[in-house]
Amino acid sequence: MRWIFVGASTIASQHMIGAVRAQTGANVSWVVSGAADRAQAYAREHDIEHSTTSLDEALRDDTATCVYISSTNEKHHAQAMAAINAGKHVLCEKPLGLSLQEAQEMVSAAERRGTVFATNHHLRCSGSHRAIRDLVASGEIGRVLSVRIFHAVHLPKNLQGWRINDASAGGGVIPDITVHDADVAHFLLGETPTDVVAQLATSGMGQGVEDSCMSVWTMPSGAMVMSHESFTHPFAGSGLEVHGTEGSVFAREVMTQMPFGTITLKTAEGTREISYSAHSLYERGVSEFVSAVQGNGSPAATGPDGIKSLAVALAVREAAQSGRKVHVDYGAFA
Repeated sequence: MRWIFVGASTIASQHMIGAVRAQTGANVSWVVSGAADRAQAYAREHDIEHSTTSLDEALRDDTATCVYISSTNEKHHAQAMAAINAGKHVLCEKPLGLSLQEAQEMVSAAERRGTVFATNHHLRCSGSHRAIRDLVASGEIGRVLSVRIFHAVHLPKNLQGWRINDASAGGGVIPDITVHDADVAHFLLGETPTDVVAQLATSGMGQGVEDSCMSVWTMPSGAMVMSHESFTHPFAGSGLEVHGTEGSVFAREVMTQMPFGTITLKTAEGTREISYSAHSLYERGVSEFVSAVQGNGSPAATGPDGIKSLAVALAVREAAQSGRKVHVDYGAFA
């Protein structure tokens, strides 16, 4: 299975190229970048056969069946639509687009074409998150009352760029991290928020975009979710908590790209550590995407999953900017 990588990105070099090559018979055949010299250098560095600035050129390769998109956010829609129209299966980074309409067009186009379209929400591929989901589903902590997600980090210098200063490219902590946390809540609870309230801050890194956000979401079950995202917290750590009528789950350092962290379950019977599989998040995500392409099951995060996480992120931004509670609009994929 040959892949086209759209975007000579850090996430591709650090995680996704290796994840693809870990699959039997799979390799990255093309890298597409807006700058020819960057595309060529990236191809040499990662032993990729072809490099180009023309997505159309890469899409004409009939031996390449899958496309991974990790360009800046404002490019996702046009690039995904081109790949879908060329009959390719697409794995797209979050957020799928800058608007709900863009995301819905991408997913609907793939459905009409009969190709697989997935969102690269890596956290739901982690062994820790799957263990927490299983705990919740088992009923061991009873009815879920609340969830706390703390995902305030320090954005590394090499990743700052457009994320901290270019709203037109989809910069800001909401499209970068809040969208992930929305998917985490959806994955763990099996439901999505009905409405949200939020506040934003610019606390030293953001230039024309927010670098910190806190929000509270109301779930259909009556549970509440509190999320905190930031680019400016070097020592905060990350994690999540799920509190139910019969117990609580405390997960520390489980919001990263690596299979790290601890999970503790506390109930009336006492406290115990929960074990989980320490597999690669990205290899698992690519493996499930490949299986879906081969007709076996669904991707870890589907296109509609990506629409829902984007819808929550858009509602969080609107709530913070307006100072009022905002109903989450999921469009045709409610």
